[in-house]
Amino acid sequence: MVKINFKEKGIVAEVEAGTTILAAARTVGVVIESPCNAEGTCGKCKVKINPGQLGCLVQTGDHRLTREETEAGFVLACQAKAMGDVDVEEIVRQQNKTLKILDHGESFAIQIDSFITKKYDGSAKTLVYAGDQVLGEEAGDTAALNYGVVVDIGTTTVVASLVNLATGDELASISALNPQSLQAQDVLSRIKFASNELGLKKMYGDIIKEINRMIAELAKETGVRQEYIYEVIFSGNTCMLHLAANVNPYSLGKYPYDPQIRGGNHISAFAHRLNISGFGLIYLPPIISAYVGPDITSGVLASRLQDRQGVTLFVDIGTNGEMVIGSDGRLSSTSTAAGPAFEGMNITHGMRAAKGAIELFDIEDDGRVVVKTIGEARPVGICGSGLLDIVGELVANGVIGKNGKFVNPETAAIQPALKKRLVQQDGKPVFEVAEGVFLTQKDVRQVQLAKGAVRSGIEFLLKSEGVQAEQVDKVLIAGSFGYHLRAKSLINIGLLPEVFDGKIDFIGNTSKSGGRAFLLNVAYRREMEALVNSIKVVELANHDDFDKVFVACLGF
Repeated sequence: MVKINFKEKGIVAEVEAGTTILAAARTVGVVIESPCNAEGTCGKCKVKINPGQLGCLVQTGDHRLTREETEAGFVLACQAKAMGDVDVEEIVRQQNKTLKILDHGESFAIQIDSFITKKYDGSAKTLVYAGDQVLGEEAGDTAALNYGVVVDIGTTTVVASLVNLATGDELASISALNPQSLQAQDVLSRIKFASNELGLKKMYGDIIKEINRMIAELAKETGVRQEYIYEVIFSGNTCMLHLAANVNPYSLGKYPYDPQIRGGNHISAFAHRLNISGFGLIYLPPIISAYVGPDITSGVLASRLQDRQGVTLFVDIGTNGEMVIGSDGRLSSTSTAAGPAFEGMNITHGMRAAKGAIELFDIEDDGRVVVKTIGEARPVGICGSGLLDIVGELVANGVIGKNGKFVNPETAAIQPALKKRLVQQDGKPVFEVAEGVFLTQKDVRQVQLAKGAVRSGIEFLLKSEGVQAEQVDKVLIAGSFGYHLRAKSLINIGLLPEVFDGKIDFIGNTSKSGGRAFLLNVAYRREMEALVNSIKVVELANHDDFDKVFVACLGF
């Protein structure tokens, strides 16, 4: 046995020799962020070891570390196996307390006809109804106290909103990091993690605990008692809904990718330990497919895609690229695994959208670089929107070629100010974005893979409807991440065709705004449950030429 001393926490883990630092941390409840689920690909589980004890470790995957980090004693916790006693002096953490998360999205005028209603009997009690069924009764006249919550369960973030069911008013909204992302960043990693009983228990327990914390905070902020909250809408992708409902998502990870649940139904809030009314309900919106989930159902509802004339493309850009095309009310959908690059993961200096993250990047005509960070703080890393800006601007200014490679600064016809920023690091070309913050060739490849996946999905979706890109009338970019993007960056890197310029609207968190529509009018539930059954699902895996199209979409 060996001892691993987590000095910051004052906790010692005693484990078998050969156990990784990350595995040891999990046995004693010490949180070390590992978005790639210990695959050694994200490089975010860095910890600092007493340099004199490095000989007690067997390491792999240290290519994710710079020479300076290695010399200072940093290792990847998921790849460093302890063969002797080790002191962990520091755990490198992302600035999750300052996350910038969008909590609003496009919607429409909603006529209130909520599923939950209340009626005072005129004497001693108030009846609570779910439709025409009595859910329960309360002493006295509480008819005016009727509330619901919408929870947008994103892969990376969670947004919760408290709504007055009588008036439709949003009383408060808060957001947080999805705690599941500390163990597994993207959907495929999370499916793998939760495919066994212990993994599912961890994922389910973490998200329910966080939702309860958020509901308690909303109640405290507004003065609403939690016992008067009767319904919660869970809006999120298909995998997130499985995990929040304590349903094993294993079938989403293997052909034919059939969900275990289909949505369009209620489950008991009490059975899932939600701290609301004892007879409260959770509504799961209808699921389109394994990888086009209720968040997109909510988005279709919020944007009224089915009512739009002409051709409209709805795209939610994130770790999954989920999209729906509407052609005079006829809808087709698909999804593609973009991976975690858009969230700043798998990027050398990538980070979430927190204080100090570069979120906007421009190059002036004279080659001067303009950088804006979240919180106007000193640049410490690059978040997703900044990443696409940086790559897009470097492509537009000739620093990155159409093939995705950095140009040779000695021979390329680029601004002198940009040539100075093209430097060598560990013998490889990198671009200095800001002091201490670099974009590497590997980072550019990650962006190519992510944007190539999304663009491929768009191409196949257009093809499925026999639509040319120039025939698209409107492009709706949804999601918290998508809202912070700029049209020119999406076009510069080729994620969207050039002919979409001038047609792009950023409509925000429609998973939440559509969830609010579900909460306030029961008719939308029936409408969307019927509509989902008519949406054509385009499965990219069934197309023999997908690889060919994907490769063609990698270029800038």
